[in-house]
Amino acid sequence: MPPSQTPRAPRITRTVNIGILAHVDAGKTSLTERLLFDTGAIDRLGSVDSGTTQTDTGDIERERGITVRSAVASFTVGPAQVNLIDTPGHSDFIAEVERALGVLDGAVLVLSAVEGVQAQTRVLMKTLRRLRLPTLLFVNKIDRAGARHEGLLADIRHKLAPHPVAMTAVRDLGTRDARAVPRALDDADFRAHVAEALAETDDALLARVLDGPPPTAAELRAALAAGTAEGRVHPVFFGSALSGEGVGALIRAMVHLLPPAPGGPDGPNGQEGTDGAGGAAPRGTVFAVERRVGAPGKTAYLRLFAGELAVRQRVTLHRHGPGGTPVEYTGQITSLDVVGRVGAEAGAGRLTAGNIAKVRGLAEVRVGDRLGPAAAGTAATTNTDIAAETNADTATEAGTTADTGTATHFAAPSLSTVVRARQPGPGPAARLHAALLTLADQDPLIHTRALPGGATSVLLYGEVQKEIIAATLARDFGIEADFEPSRPAHIERPVGVGEACEEIARRGHTGLWATIGLRVEPAPAGSGAAFRYETELGALPRAFHHAIEETVYETLAQGHEGRPVTDCVVTLVRSGFCSPVSTAGDFRGLTPVVLERALREAGTRVYEPCHAFELEIPHDALAPVSAQLTAAEADIADARETADGEPAWLLEGRIPAREVHGVKRWLPGLTRGEAVWWSRPSGYRPLGRDRRKPDVRPLTPPAHPFP
Repeated sequence: MPPSQTPRAPRITRTVNIGILAHVDAGKTSLTERLLFDTGAIDRLGSVDSGTTQTDTGDIERERGITVRSAVASFTVGPAQVNLIDTPGHSDFIAEVERALGVLDGAVLVLSAVEGVQAQTRVLMKTLRRLRLPTLLFVNKIDRAGARHEGLLADIRHKLAPHPVAMTAVRDLGTRDARAVPRALDDADFRAHVAEALAETDDALLARVLDGPPPTAAELRAALAAGTAEGRVHPVFFGSALSGEGVGALIRAMVHLLPPAPGGPDGPNGQEGTDGAGGAAPRGTVFAVERRVGAPGKTAYLRLFAGELAVRQRVTLHRHGPGGTPVEYTGQITSLDVVGRVGAEAGAGRLTAGNIAKVRGLAEVRVGDRLGPAAAGTAATTNTDIAAETNADTATEAGTTADTGTATHFAAPSLSTVVRARQPGPGPAARLHAALLTLADQDPLIHTRALPGGATSVLLYGEVQKEIIAATLARDFGIEADFEPSRPAHIERPVGVGEACEEIARRGHTGLWATIGLRVEPAPAGSGAAFRYETELGALPRAFHHAIEETVYETLAQGHEGRPVTDCVVTLVRSGFCSPVSTAGDFRGLTPVVLERALREAGTRVYEPCHAFELEIPHDALAPVSAQLTAAEADIADARETADGEPAWLLEGRIPAREVHGVKRWLPGLTRGEAVWWSRPSGYRPLGRDRRKPDVRPLTPPAHPFP
């Protein structure tokens, strides 16, 4: 065919950003690889075992066969582009999943047909359902011995989603010849099945089913897409990522059942190529950052929700500082590659709403940065590094809107450790801290903090995360490091009101040339730290005001004896300076002294991190398991018998994070290995057994203000 007659690729008219989520080892990365291969995005099928997949690009990911960082790949089906965000499956990297949730239009939750509904599967599905994020379920490994179909659908209905709709039948289940057979709405029996499933959440459709006329195939197809988009129903597809069975039906569902990204021609915000949301200013979220060792600069993955971006454009990014202070910085985009676009479209250097781009040139960018103003209700002055939940004293999790990506959905890390360079001396210690700061660009929740003596404190979700950090330091930075045993990451909250003041003496003043008065009072749990003024803003030069506010947040974040102080309001009630001798350094030096005195007067209480848990145990194991949980200081909020299957008890409650590992050790022995344990970080509670009485403990004055 002459070059002039070469068929052109169809113009992309709709984009959908889909997250691939799963419990570890359910086959999530293998499914991503199969989707790319079957749609022609790659010409060779990679393998997790051989370390040749497209999305697990890091050496450690390839060696261990697990996903550690979110990765983006894309494929096209006709005029539709699908951006796949492959997320980690291990619970220690739940923060990576959280960041992905903020940029998704839909999700595919992968289950194993053999292992079925697992602990992390339930954690992920609870969050997806609460957010009403459109979700398809893919049951992988139908060709493995022990694979289930009807029984697994019952488990899905009971444990994950009450309204699943099975879209495929399976033949020769559990054998190498297993086949996934898509079911069509042209089939009257299947049409009736789908109508009954949809009628459970759609009153209008229920009336049609009961009173007639029965809905047509086209009407059911539209109702299924609407129910999926609203998160009311969840289509279920069976198949095998290794053989490709059932993947074609999943691809069609991703394109036709999941809603397109806002901003595209088929999305709710109008034409792609306009300013997205009616000419709005650019607004987006950075959900991943790559920084290759030895390579200059960083590459940021940015999802744009509104407006447009172009090469050489100057942008302002927003984030919270270490203590919760709002921080913004401006940079210029030097390179912009839209994910999934090739040829002239890739070189156009223009990002439109609904799409994802790899952006370079922003030297200070880090994961979680927001492009555009903070969304309403995000409380720009709250300490989100310390209080990552909307209510840190309950088992509830924060919600979010579908187009901001700013709210958190999981609790903050509940463990902390101290890292030291194995090689002694200030040089290795400085290199270690710099390397950990680089890793914090990719995961700010590890919250690196320098300690006296060259050590660095980091926060963790679990021991596997610690192993990955240690391996990354050794491989990518050439630093051998020693980690102290992990311990619970405690916090402190004030229980009363305290006030303190230091003033410049009228005569013979010695010391810091600053007058500062601060009042500390408690705030609602989960609200973080806030700073306010009762003095006139013009009473001090702007630099002095900034020095006080910044130091208050930093001091609270550093805390006392390594425990951050949070859920409080600090108010500047008195201020003064002496020109020209007063400097910003005087205010930075005096603020911790005054704040510590105010906290000591208010008194504080220590809180420990907790996990919310669900535990399914055999019917005859209730008494011994309950006794052991009580000994482990668990609060059992609910105990009920399961409604179907073998007689069993389902327990729900909260338990100190420090006890979770021990429970997992003794639980198999008391339940003959039949227990199913699920837990997740879930806020804080007062430390100690007698939690009903206030444990008002004044802060012990340190040798210097705060360590």
